Amino acid sequence: MSSDAVRILDGNMFLVSAANGDIEPSRSFPTGLFTLDIRHLSTWKLTIDGEPLTVLSVDQPHYFEATFFLVPGEPTLYVESEVTIVRQRDITRSMCEWLTVLNHGVDPVDLTIRVEAGCDFADLFEVKNVEPKVGDFSTEIGADRLTFHYRRDMYARSTVISATGPVEVDEDGFTFRVHVEPDGRWTTHLHVETVGWDGRDIRTTLQGQARRERPRLVHELQMWLDEMPRLECDHDEFEVTYQRSLVDLAALRFRPLSGQAALTDYDPEYRVPAAGLPWFMSVFGRDSILTSLQTLAYAPHLAASTLRVLARAQAVALDNFRDAEPGKILHEIRYGTTAAFAEQPHTPYFGSADSTPLFVILLDEYEAWTGDSDLVRLLEPQTRAALAWIDEYGDLLGNGYLSYQTRNERTGLVNQCWKDSPNAICYRDGRLPGLPRATCELQGYAYDAKLRAARLAREVWHDPAYADELERSAEELKRRFNRDFWIADEGYYALALGPDGDQVDALSSNIGHLLWSGIVDEDKADAVVGHLMGPRLHSGWGIRTLAEHSARYNPIGYHTGTVWPFDNSFIAWGLRRYGYRAEAARIARGIFEAASHFDGRLPEAFAGYDRKTSAAPVEYPTACSPQAWSTGAPLLLLRIVLGLNSSGDELAVDPEVPRELGRVRLSHIPGRWGRGDVDFRP
Repeated sequence: MSSDAVRILDGNMFLVSAANGDIEPSRSFPTGLFTLDIRHLSTWKLTIDGEPLTVLSVDQPHYFEATFFLVPGEPTLYVESEVTIVRQRDITRSMCEWLTVLNHGVDPVDLTIRVEAGCDFADLFEVKNVEPKVGDFSTEIGADRLTFHYRRDMYARSTVISATGPVEVDEDGFTFRVHVEPDGRWTTHLHVETVGWDGRDIRTTLQGQARRERPRLVHELQMWLDEMPRLECDHDEFEVTYQRSLVDLAALRFRPLSGQAALTDYDPEYRVPAAGLPWFMSVFGRDSILTSLQTLAYAPHLAASTLRVLARAQAVALDNFRDAEPGKILHEIRYGTTAAFAEQPHTPYFGSADSTPLFVILLDEYEAWTGDSDLVRLLEPQTRAALAWIDEYGDLLGNGYLSYQTRNERTGLVNQCWKDSPNAICYRDGRLPGLPRATCELQGYAYDAKLRAARLAREVWHDPAYADELERSAEELKRRFNRDFWIADEGYYALALGPDGDQVDALSSNIGHLLWSGIVDEDKADAVVGHLMGPRLHSGWGIRTLAEHSARYNPIGYHTGTVWPFDNSFIAWGLRRYGYRAEAARIARGIFEAASHFDGRLPEAFAGYDRKTSAAPVEYPTACSPQAWSTGAPLLLLRIVLGLNSSGDELAVDPEVPRELGRVRLSHIPGRWGRGDVDFRP
């Protein structure tokens, strides 16, 4: 995504434009106004007397709005325009844009203002894959409005654009003929509605018929921030990162569509973290769960919403097209035309092997932090079904290991772990293993899920026999895992086992997730940590997804050498679990420092170049930003360095704060004890 692109978003809707506010047609990049996976504006271009506009500055006081200060004409060395154009935009009620022309000259001006508009109704997958749009298009022209329609069988979307003041409307946009006196101004308001199949504005429908005017949304954001723990720190840039993370987390809260088959009767007040802008603005099982884990000490209600939504959408039957199996937790849900016409299976799609054990892990961590045993009792059937899936459908080879292979060979995912790009799981010499594949971190998640569920079974469900069974199964898994995955000559765990049980021997960041899960034998931890913190994996900014000198290593390979902030946050959590406090703090320091180079907003991934090579981290070319689990990474890392844990009705603190951060005070931390404070001075 272009670094000067302007992004505004609010959950189910987002808009990406150029720096001057214009939207140019694109079939390969998601510029435009999107609602629930469909682009409702692909063209939105402002000209004055036929000239494009040059941006002076852009102000974004909140994530859902932007103001562009513009002058007519192409950029020149000197700006002496007597006319200024102010373009104010927000997406509180679908999209609203106010155009204001200011005349600073001594003479009146007569201007022709043109807003060119167009809509291709492209599905986000069609943009991503550069695919043609199938369906019927039509246009209606009214006295003050322009309506674009799209229909394919029973699927329909419309974009309705209206304007105030004297205006000429044609099939390509709006023309205003304007006279402005000296020291005068002219203003018009344009409103863009994104309309669904039922003829109602989707934005309004999602908001329960409430019209969320800007003051209300500003108030909601302030209430969100007021509920968050307060951070005071000697390191000003870290405070910026902390605040940026909280605001981006608010922006990414997504309302699953009421009436979606998998989420019928879902309360629209519940919102869960969407994965990221622009490609993943929807509910993702893995991403929403891991983000909820990262933010549990700050916004525990996000975890509760995520658990409820995913439990309601849990698979109850076999469905090869959707990779669904009884007890499985969804991977992703989509709402566009490609999903509606089964061109891809995301309605919802269940092609992830890790969402299901992670669901159980989140439930236990949520209860431990909040004491909300009522939710644990409510979700007992779904949790038992998830655990049964791990041992039944998840064990594809009958060898006791959780593995994956898609049932949908046409459009299903080949890799169904978090590193889900086709070349991510490989041998050190670059070969790709056969299927099914049992990646190492999946075994760690399964082990952790069983132990955590055993606690819930014993303490909440009052089923000690089930708890004993889960504990025996977990310990047996740990014993076999440390035998079969350990590469003794190298001192690290294999990335995966292939279908014949052979070790897929690439050195990867996945071994850090094993520390987080607790499946690593104590006598192997030193060797694992040595690899994680060594030069092949640690770039100086963070831990790479794949080690240098591996055949497929690429510092800008999506899962084959980049640094992912979320990945590093869970690795740091694992280091802390095994007592490697200084190493966890070193990772935290690197990620905090990287964030300062991105104005506090960590992207989805950045390049794995050694820190001696790049004085600043290099953003991955098409990284999502904001992205949920990158937004959550600084929050989890802060919890890790402060040593925050729930200990019964008390807040447990065991700090190992990097000295560069200086004094850190975190107050108003929510949990089962009420609200707690931490004040650390080095």
